[in-house]
Amino acid sequence: MSTDTQTDELWESLQQFVGKANGEPSEARDPVNVPMIRHLTDALEDTNPVYTDEAAALASVHGGIVAPATSLQVWTMAGLAPGGRRRRGSGVGPDPMTLVDEAGYVGVVATNCDQTYHRYLRPGDVLSVSSTLESISPLKKTALGEGYFFTTLQTYTDQKGEVVGEMRFRILKFKPATKKEEPKAAPQIPLPIDSAFFWEGVDAGELRIQRCSGCGTLRHPPRPMCPNCRSLDHDYVVSSGQGIVYSFVVHHHPPVPGKQMPFTVAVVEVDEGTRVVGNVIDIEPADVAVGLPVEVAFVENEAGRVLPQWRPRG
Repeated sequence: MSTDTQTDELWESLQQFVGKANGEPSEARDPVNVPMIRHLTDALEDTNPVYTDEAAALASVHGGIVAPATSLQVWTMAGLAPGGRRRRGSGVGPDPMTLVDEAGYVGVVATNCDQTYHRYLRPGDVLSVSSTLESISPLKKTALGEGYFFTTLQTYTDQKGEVVGEMRFRILKFKPATKKEEPKAAPQIPLPIDSAFFWEGVDAGELRIQRCSGCGTLRHPPRPMCPNCRSLDHDYVVSSGQGIVYSFVVHHHPPVPGKQMPFTVAVVEVDEGTRVVGNVIDIEPADVAVGLPVEVAFVENEAGRVLPQWRPRG
């Protein structure tokens, strides 16, 4: 059977899901509320008083506080709670995503999101959302690889069952293009002149920090101009390689090829006074804390490149 025939049959089998429910309807965990509206507007730096100021909202055309229209999707999202809403089939045979995954279309990227608002949401509204698989395109060729565009329609209703908004969301499920065979000897990638000293230091087992030749200010990562005196002249100092964890994050998701989850990435303040980013190794993520004394370690990563990383001192 030819590949074209196989893909045609796959697309035809996918059409049985079009127009049917894409998962189960779900209700928001919490009603629309002012504290969460405030968090959202703070994050967006949106100072419109109708969202948080009761007096201003009462004097407006809204007659009371409303939520930003673009928060429509926020209220029904599953959040970080374990056992959040999971993808469920439509009840007609296997799940459509499983079919394309098994056929090798394992890549996914979001391409479009269009929202329609019927009214503003108000504190106390309890939203529910249902999703329908609106369309699946024939096989398309894209820069990422061949794949199918899936378009779903999410319909949002309030506690009275009235539609308050809709969202069309489109993703591309694609088969990653086959990588070309690399030459036996990979070409050397030239390093930018302003950071060559750093990588040469790494190869020599040294953590080199750029220093302004004009005022002596240390800076990292390397860059052409001193932020303090605007001088373009610079040299470097060799760090002791010791410092403390200034801040850190623990990476759980998405998966990173070649890395064991979770892993810790920290901003380390070195003894010389500047800060350097790197992974923290040889310690459980739960044991990493701000102020932890660390020392540099030069470790080869999954791509074969030696990078400065950090481990507990001693």
